[in-house]
Amino acid sequence: MICHGSSSRQVLAIADAIEERLREGVSLKPKHVEGRRTGDWVLMDFIDVVVHVFQDEKRAFFGLERLWGDARRVTLPGTTTSISRAGRRRPGISS
Repeated sequence: MICHGSSSRQVLAIADAIEERLREGVSLKPKHVEGRRTGDWVLMDFIDVVVHVFQDEKRAFFGLERLWGDARRVTLPGTTTSISRAGRRRPGISS
């Protein structure tokens, strides 16, 4: 999962919310977390799912969507579409 926030505070809040919901909803804890100290890119490894929470600039710079462009997109409950970095709407995870 790749998502972003506009500040380090927002990135950390998003990462905290994801971790809390997975822990409470499906009793899933990350096996490894990196980046909480700076908050410009938080990586959470849940083994079956890896979550990347970037600040806007870091997401654009690293362009993980290019690396994972052929990966299967999944629609999560409560979401309907995602917007690619090119601005094109497509089904999947909200970006």
